[in-house]
Amino acid sequence: MCGLHFLGVFLNEILNFSLFAGIFGAICAVVLAVKVYYENRGSERMREVARAVRQGVVAFSKVEYSAIIFLTIILSIVIYFALGFSTAFSFIIGAIASAVAGLAGMLVAARANVRTAEASKTSFEKALNIAFLGGSVTGLIVSSLGLIGIIMLLYLFNVEPSRIIGFGFGASLVSLFIRVGGGIYTKAADVGADLVGKVEAGIPEDDPRNPAVIADNVGDNVGDCAGMAADMFESYVVTIIAAMLLAPKILEGSDSNLILFPVLIASLGLISSIIGIFFTKDKKDAMNAFYKGVGATNIVFILLLFSAVTLLSIPIQYFFSCIIGIVAALLLGLITDYYTSPKHKPVQHIAKMSQTGATTNILSGLTVGMESTLVPVLVVALGIVFAFGFGGLFGIGLATTAMLATIGIFLSIDAYGPIVDNAGGIVVMAKLGEEARKTTDKLDSAGNITKATTKGIAIGAAALSAVAIFAAYDGVLIDSGIKVLMALDSPNVVFGLVIGAVLPFVFSSFCLGAVTSAAFEMVEEVRRQLKDGEVLKGRRKPDYARCVEISTKASLRGLVRPALLALASPLIIGFLFGPEALGGLILGVTATGFVLALMMANTGAAWDNAKKYIEEGNYGGKGTETHSAAVIGDTIGDPYKDTAGPSINALIKVIGTLSLLIARLL
Repeated sequence: MCGLHFLGVFLNEILNFSLFAGIFGAICAVVLAVKVYYENRGSERMREVARAVRQGVVAFSKVEYSAIIFLTIILSIVIYFALGFSTAFSFIIGAIASAVAGLAGMLVAARANVRTAEASKTSFEKALNIAFLGGSVTGLIVSSLGLIGIIMLLYLFNVEPSRIIGFGFGASLVSLFIRVGGGIYTKAADVGADLVGKVEAGIPEDDPRNPAVIADNVGDNVGDCAGMAADMFESYVVTIIAAMLLAPKILEGSDSNLILFPVLIASLGLISSIIGIFFTKDKKDAMNAFYKGVGATNIVFILLLFSAVTLLSIPIQYFFSCIIGIVAALLLGLITDYYTSPKHKPVQHIAKMSQTGATTNILSGLTVGMESTLVPVLVVALGIVFAFGFGGLFGIGLATTAMLATIGIFLSIDAYGPIVDNAGGIVVMAKLGEEARKTTDKLDSAGNITKATTKGIAIGAAALSAVAIFAAYDGVLIDSGIKVLMALDSPNVVFGLVIGAVLPFVFSSFCLGAVTSAAFEMVEEVRRQLKDGEVLKGRRKPDYARCVEISTKASLRGLVRPALLALASPLIIGFLFGPEALGGLILGVTATGFVLALMMANTGAAWDNAKKYIEEGNYGGKGTETHSAAVIGDTIGDPYKDTAGPSINALIKVIGTLSLLIARLL
C-alpha cells in the first residue's frame, strides 16, 4: 500500500515531469526546424518552384483555417452555455493546439523539400537526414503540444479529466477538417495530374508542363503532412484523456489514484522518440534507418516504462497492458508493410495482373485490400482481450496510450514521405539531372511504405481508442446517475449499432464524391491548358495558380457534408433516442469504420506501389499498356488511401468525443 500511496504523494511531480518533457520536445522541434532552415536551398529555379508550393500551402491554410476558426467560435459559445466554462475553454485550447501542430509541421515540410532536393545532387545520406529532420519537426511538435495542452488544463482544473474532455473534441474537430479538406485537395490535384499528364499527354510525373503539378505538390503537404499530424494529434490526446477517465481509485476515501499514469506513459514515449531520432541514420537505405530509429525508440521506451512502474510501485499488470499496445503497433506496421510494399507478393501480384488491363488491376487490388483487413483486426481484437485481461478497461486505455506514446518517431517517419515526394518534383522541374532523380526516387520509395504503415498504426489506434472512449462514456453516464442497459437485447442499442455501422460508408461516399467532382473540374482545366499544344511545346508557361485555386475551393465545398454527418449524428441519435442508442452508435461506427478504413488505406497503397513496381522496369516499365492500367488503378486508390480511408479515423473520434461531451445532458 505504501508504494501506491507514494504515487498519490507525487502527483504534482508527475505533472511537472510531464510538462518538462513536453516543453523539451517543443524546444527540440524548434532546434530541428532552425537546422533544416539553414541548409542550402539550391538554385534560383529550385527556389522558385519551392516558393510556388509554399504559396499554395498558405492559400489552402487561409481558407481552411478561416473555416475552422469560424466554426470553433460558434461551437465554443454553444458548449459554454450547455456545459460550462471549463469544457468550452478546453475545447478552444484543443482546437488551437491541433491547428498549430498541423500548420507548423506543414510549413517546415514545405521548406525542407527544396533543401532535400539540393542535397540529393551530392549525397543520399544527407538528403535522407534533411528530409527526416524536417519530418521530425512534425512528430515532435504534435506530441509536445498535445502533452503540454493536457498538463496545463490539468493544472488549471485540479486534475479533473472530466473537465478537459473538450480538449479532445477540439482536436477531433480540427482533425476532421484538415483530414477531409486536405485529402480532397491533394487527390483532386493528383488525379487530374495523373489522368491527363501521364495517361493522355504521356508526360512524366512532376513534369513542369503539367498545369496540376504545383497543386499536386501542395497537396502532399496539406494532405499527407498536415492531415496526418492533425489525425495523430487527435488520437494522441483523446486516448490519454479516455485512459484518465478510466483510471481506478486505488485508495478508499482518498483522491489519490492512477489518473496520471497515462500522462506519464506519454511523456516517457516522447523522450524515447527524441532519443530514437538520433539513431535514424543510414548511408544507403532509408528503411534501415527507420528500423534503427523505431527499434531504439521502443527499447528505450520499454526500459523507461519498466523503471517508472518499479519506482512508483505501480501494479505490474498495468506494465504488461502497455507492452500489449507497443507490440500491437509494431505488428500493425509490419502487416501493413507486407500488403503494401513492392518487395512482397501482394503488390507484385497486382502488378502482374495489370498486364491484362485496368479491370484485372482493379479487381486484384480490391482482393488484396479486403484480405489485408483480417490479420490487423485479429491483432487489435486480441490486443483488447489481453490488455483487458491484465488491467481491465483501464488496461485497454493504457495499451492504447502506450501504442501512441511514441508517435514522435512514427509521425517523423510519416512526414518524411511528403518531403521527399516534393523533393522529387523539384528535381524534375528544376532539371537537376538523372542522379539526383534516382536519389529522390529511392527516398520516395521508402516514403510510400512509411506513409502506408503509419496509416495502419493510426487506424488500429483509432479502433483501440474508440473502445476506451466507449468505456469512458459508460462511466460518465453512471457518474451522472443515468442508468443504461448496454446489451443487444435492448432495441435502442441495436438501433444505434445499425445506424453507426452504416455511417462510415455514407461518410466515405461523401468524401469520394467530393474528390470526384473536384478531379473532374481539374481534368477539364488541365485539358484546356494543354489543348493547343503550346504548353507541351514549352512555348507558354502553365497556369499553376488556377489549378491550386480549384483544389482549394473544392476542399472547402467538399467538407460540408462529411462534417455535418459527423457532428449531427451523435446529437440526433443521443437526444432523440437516448444514451443507449448513442452507445450503440459508438460501437457500430467503430466496428465497420475500422475495417473499412483499413481496406481503403491498404488497397490504395497497394495500387500505388504496384504502379511504382512497374515503373522500376518490371512487366515492361513506363509507357506500356501495363503501366497505363496501373496508373488507372492508382488514381482510384489515391482518394481511397489519402482521403476517405484515413478520414474515417476522424469520424470515429468526433462521434466518440462528442458523445462524451453530451452524455450528461441526455
